[in-house]
Amino acid sequence: MNLHHLAARFLTASEQEGIQNAVREAESTTAAEIVPLVVGASHDYPKAETLGSMVYALILGAILTELFGARHMWIFLACFCLFFFGFHELLKRFPALKRPFLSKERMEDEVSEGALTAFFRHGLFGTRDRTGILIYISVFERKVWILADSGITEVVPQSTLNGLTAELTAGIKGGRQAEAITAAVRKCAAIVAPHFPRKADDADELANLIIEK
Repeated sequence: MNLHHLAARFLTASEQEGIQNAVREAESTTAAEIVPLVVGASHDYPKAETLGSMVYALILGAILTELFGARHMWIFLACFCLFFFGFHELLKRFPALKRPFLSKERMEDEVSEGALTAFFRHGLFGTRDRTGILIYISVFERKVWILADSGITEVVPQSTLNGLTAELTAGIKGGRQAEAITAAVRKCAAIVAPHFPRKADDADELANLIIEK
C-alpha cells in the first residue's frame, strides 16, 4: 500500500456518512463552512526511501556477508545493490518503514504546508464571509492542522484552534478517528456560531468531507 492509499482506509463508508451528517448539522447553526479533509500523506518523502533502503541494505548485506564468510568487497557490493533495490520497493509498499528516517520537524513542516495548500486548492478562502474552517488530517504523519479564514481568526484566538487540534490528534492516535472528527466539527461550530450565526440565505458552499486518495 503506498502513502496515498492510507486515506482510503482511514474511515469506513458509514463513518464518512456520519461525519458528513455531523458537518451538515453543525453548519445549520452557523454561517461557517467546516471541511474535514483526509490525505494519505502530506509528502512522498523520496529521500527517506533512499536513505532507508541504503541503511537496511548495508545492515543486511554486512550480516549475510559475515555469516557466509565471504569477505570479498565485490560480494558485499553485489549484496548491497540487490538489497537496496529490494528495500526501495518495500518502502514504497510499506510506508511505515520510512518513519525512522523522518524527523518530527520535517513531518510537521510538510503537514503545515500541505494544509495551507489544501486550504486554497479547495476554496476555503473564498466563502462569502471568509468563514472557512479546514480540519486537515494527514494519516501517515498522524498529524492534524486546523486552519480558519480571516473572518474567524479575527474573533477566535489561534490557541483555541490549537486546543481542538490537540484533542483531535489524541483521538486519532487512540483509534477513535470518526468520533474525534465528529467532535471537532461540533466544537468548531459551537465556537464560531455566536460570532457567525447562520443567515436565512446561507448555502452550503463547500464539500462536507474530502478524502484525497
